[in-house]
Amino acid sequence: MHTLREPLGSLSAALRQRFAQIGPVWGRDINRHRDLVIDAYTPLVAAARDGGESFEVARELAYGSHERQRLDVFASEETRRKGNADVVLFVHGGAFLRGSKSFNGLIYDNVSRWFARQGCVALNVEYRLAPDAPYPAGADDVAAALTWAQRHVDEFGGNPQRIFLVGHSAGGAHVATYLCDPLFSELRGSMPRVAGAVLISARLVADVHADNPNAAGVRAYFGADQTRYAARSPLTHAAHFDTPLMVVVAEYENPYLDAYGAAFFERVLTARRSAGEAAAQRTPRFVQMLRHNHTSVVAHFDSGETLLGDAMLDFFGA
Repeated sequence: MHTLREPLGSLSAALRQRFAQIGPVWGRDINRHRDLVIDAYTPLVAAARDGGESFEVARELAYGSHERQRLDVFASEETRRKGNADVVLFVHGGAFLRGSKSFNGLIYDNVSRWFARQGCVALNVEYRLAPDAPYPAGADDVAAALTWAQRHVDEFGGNPQRIFLVGHSAGGAHVATYLCDPLFSELRGSMPRVAGAVLISARLVADVHADNPNAAGVRAYFGADQTRYAARSPLTHAAHFDTPLMVVVAEYENPYLDAYGAAFFERVLTARRSAGEAAAQRTPRFVQMLRHNHTSVVAHFDSGETLLGDAMLDFFGA
């Protein structure tokens, strides 16, 4: 497959134009716009799956007792043979209420499949949903999946000391909560450190603003008591985030998520510079994916466009 570093470069001219039209009004009808994006990328991802290298995919491996505490592992035969590979543990989005690791058989498999093509061991993680599993259950599941990975990725050719957590949207909130919320400080201290984290279009502040289309999901997960939202928001605890960090936002985001991502990046950067020269060497990265939206920023993986994937691989290797 050709690799394209132009944003939306794998789409036809007509679809690029359509994406340009819906971008500025993305937040007015997120469900319809999301479906359009998925429909645009699904055939491209399917073609890559059917025409590319074959991978061994271990499906529905349990990392906990709940039926949703399952993950899939993608790794090529060469990666399994060589070993010592970077590990990408991906946590999908879904506004805390919905979503699955492979809801149409292609998305979000595409993220793991692309990283497996690059020689990584890639884990695609399912987790429990609100309202049955409210805060901090999502972060609990990230911790449980990470524990499973640290124990088992070497069986697939992965290096348990080189695990990168990647979370999109609500999944990004769960990753960030595990990595900086004081509620998890003791658990983090008892576990091996992760190699880095990428937060993609992450929900880093719990808010129920009138123009937040996912306010119902925020209430279901973070609770009805808004006085607790600040304490439960990853942004509040950003200064405690001591993992190598890459923040990614789309040009056309769900309302406020781009601002929250920029604020999180700024607080982590400021905290590390204030901590001294040694900490400043781990400068966080910030990427805005031009012309992309909240869904295409992950749906485009394994479609031919590699701009974000290449940036992530560079971050992993830094």
